[in-house]
Amino acid sequence: MGRLIYENGVKTEIEDRALTHLQLVMTAKLRRGEPFGFTWREDQSVGGGRTTVWIHAGSSLVFKYSGSRQPAINRDWIEALAFTASSPSGLYLVPEPQQTAPAERVGVPAHV
Repeated sequence: MGRLIYENGVKTEIEDRALTHLQLVMTAKLRRGEPFGFTWREDQSVGGGRTTVWIHAGSSLVFKYSGSRQPAINRDWIEALAFTASSPSGLYLVPEPQQTAPAERVGVPAHV
């Protein structure tokens, strides 16, 4: 289980594979100068509810992984996450779809 840490210690635990895909989408949007909201549901162990943070070029983000190997990238999941990130509600984690394109191990897919 990895962690996304934002600004002043706001953090959430996200499975490493999902965190990798979120990182690719977030960094692609930030490279293009596109700020966005990111929302996640809080676990019941910390009171439940949801948290939204505003991600922008000046944001301090840390992607902390529990594993040492980068997973294969599902381009369809990247596209689904990028779609939510560009919507009025902002980025949120959607379930991983079946992959239709070949997996990649390194780098960001060209169409993100």
